[in-house]
Amino acid sequence: MFLKEFYAIQDGCVAISAAQASVFAKEVAHDFNPLHDEDAKRFCVPGDLLFSLVLEKYGLSRNMHFTFSGMVGHGVLLNFPETDADRIDVTDNQGKTYLQIERSGEVTRDADLIETLIRDYVAFSGQNFPYVLVPLLAKEKVMFNIDRPLVIYESMTLNLSRLDFASPRLKMLEPEMVVNGKRATAFLHFQIQANDEVVGSGFKKLAVSGLRDYEAEPMQAFVDEYLARKHGYLGELASASA
Repeated sequence: MFLKEFYAIQDGCVAISAAQASVFAKEVAHDFNPLHDEDAKRFCVPGDLLFSLVLEKYGLSRNMHFTFSGMVGHGVLLNFPETDADRIDVTDNQGKTYLQIERSGEVTRDADLIETLIRDYVAFSGQNFPYVLVPLLAKEKVMFNIDRPLVIYESMTLNLSRLDFASPRLKMLEPEMVVNGKRATAFLHFQIQANDEVVGSGFKKLAVSGLRDYEAEPMQAFVDEYLARKHGYLGELASASA
């Protein structure tokens, strides 16, 4: 599958370098969260890459729930156990859990279907900032600390009515945000469609920390800088491949 370039097998475990994770974030998901920069002090592997690796290894189940319980740093050796269990823990060699998967229902290992779903999901996910999250924050009159932005992927739930479909596409539904003091939880809902038929639904749950009162000007400056970095990188990428 196309994910092979984004990890290596070391001592029987999955190892993801900061360079591999950063390329996946930027070039597949178009996610320019500073936490995924190769040289970031608090670097972490994108949750979307871990989600993708789970589907590659275990297939797509009709019902799946992913809980991200730890930030995976550069070169952490991850154990994806050989199992058919309904609950799977992805751990390191010290037993620390980074990802928990719960699944039920029938399973497909159709590589084309899984790759199409992965690509469309991570593209959807990569658009969450700024196009979805910033309007939600503005509506709630709060914002994160733009000097130390911390937006964490907490979980994702996926429910499919069937698996005998092709060319899935995600459609964003109305998002929501719950604010509790200095912390907010965003729920980003979506449908999965195939040939204009709804075949599934799900939502992504994000945690936003370090909240303060919303200030439009600094927030817009942060967004402008983010988009300039994104468009600059993708522009150079397009020129290099032309």
